[in-house]
Amino acid sequence: MSPGGPRVSEVMTVRPRSLPRDATLHDAARLMRDAGIGDVLVTVAGRLCGMITDRDIVVRAVAEDRDARIISLGEVCTADLATVRPDDDTATAARLMRERAVRRLPVVDEARRPVGIVSLGDLAINDGVSAPTLEEIWRAPPNV
Repeated sequence: MSPGGPRVSEVMTVRPRSLPRDATLHDAARLMRDAGIGDVLVTVAGRLCGMITDRDIVVRAVAEDRDARIISLGEVCTADLATVRPDDDTATAARLMRERAVRRLPVVDEARRPVGIVSLGDLAINDGVSAPTLEEIWRAPPNV
C-alpha cells in the first residue's frame, strides 16, 4: 500500500472493456456476455465519453421496446461520469461512489483514456475504506 493510503491503481481492474460510441447495444451486450462483465466503457477516439451497464440496456432500451441492433451506445449510455485517476486514493473513490450513488468508477489517465475500473467490490476487499461507507454506497438507489 502507498504511504498515504491505498491507491486506486492498487485495487482497480486493469484493461477495462470498451467500445466506440457508435457501436450498438447489441455489440455491448455480446461483449458483456462473452467477457462475463456488467459494464462497458464508451469511447470516442480512445477517450472516455460514457459507460453502459447491463442494467442500462434493460431499463433504457429493452423496457422501452428499442431495437438493440440499431441503437448506438451514444444514445443510451451514461455520459456524465465521475472518474478517478490511478494515483487517487481509495477513499476518494468511495466518496465519489457515495456522492453519485454508483458502484463502479472508470479510471482514466490525464488524456481521459480508460486504464481501469474500480468497483464497490474492489473497495470492499480493501481495509482503507470503512464498512459504513461501503454500506451507504450499496444501499443507494441506482442512478438511471
